[in-house]
Amino acid sequence: MASHRRPKQPSRTRVTVLTATAAAAVALTSQAAHADPKPSKTEVKAKVDKLYEDAEKATEKYNGAKEKQGKLEDQIDNLQDKVARGQDELNDQRDALGSLASAQYRSGGVDPSVQLFLSSDPDSYLDKASALSQLSDQQADALKKMQAKQRTLAQQRKEASDKLGDLASTRKELGSKKKEVQGKLAEAQKLLNSLTAAEKAAMAKEEKRASRDSSREALKGAADTGSGKPASGRAGSAYAAAQSQIGKPYVYGATGPSSFDCSGLTSWAFSQAGVTIPRTSQAQANAGTRISSQSQLQVGDLVIFYGDQHHVGFYAGNGQVLHAPRTGTVVRYEAIGNMPFQFGVRI
Repeated sequence: MASHRRPKQPSRTRVTVLTATAAAAVALTSQAAHADPKPSKTEVKAKVDKLYEDAEKATEKYNGAKEKQGKLEDQIDNLQDKVARGQDELNDQRDALGSLASAQYRSGGVDPSVQLFLSSDPDSYLDKASALSQLSDQQADALKKMQAKQRTLAQQRKEASDKLGDLASTRKELGSKKKEVQGKLAEAQKLLNSLTAAEKAAMAKEEKRASRDSSREALKGAADTGSGKPASGRAGSAYAAAQSQIGKPYVYGATGPSSFDCSGLTSWAFSQAGVTIPRTSQAQANAGTRISSQSQLQVGDLVIFYGDQHHVGFYAGNGQVLHAPRTGTVVRYEAIGNMPFQFGVRI
């Protein structure tokens, strides 16, 4: 007799699993169909260059915060030294007044005004006109000097406290900018790692060729009697110092002599010429006489780039600059037209 049993229906769990699997397969197929193609070497280079530019912007802000931190630390040290010396002087004055009180006690009693000052609340003594009337001129003068010293110490302590607050904020800003720079550099490195070995080699070859061509043009400019003439003896010495560092690597926040960032190179070079200029490119932009036209630039002039003035180098003559470009490069010559020129600065 034939069996009339109904075929077994798939369980709800099995149906759910099959449905989910099918949906996942469709999704993966869709993603594969719409996946972004791998960026070309040219696209990667453009993105990396932009990230390096952003990193340099953050680097100059980092440099500014670091410079501010150093100045605040020096100011706080000086204030604390002044407070310590002032406290010693005040203690000496108190000792002298104590000796006066002892002498008065031995001679029949301590002046009420002296008792008041030596009490737990000496600051109120000047409000006691009746007490002051009992002082000798010498005693009154001593007490007034002590009050002036106390006021000075209170002001210096407050100033030191305010600067400590500024220092804490500056250190926080410094950490933030450092993190921003490192983030940009890490992102750029990730993009570079996506390239093949052949693509990386091609990019490196292009960089070397561009650097070699710029060096050749700069040497032509140095031989020229017009644009190759140094702006001043100081500028010439600074420029020569910068030339001696060609090939040194760019490192953000570095001021030499083993590595440099852009403003680190220019400030270091001028220091070798016995001239102190500010640390950051934005501050260096206001350190001398502005030269608005490229045609008026002379070798050794500082050259400021980008609207926010976050990059600086030396004019090298013949339309070239000598600078520390960015992470992954070295101190080298480059065509001035490769970056948006703003103005020159003659120190």
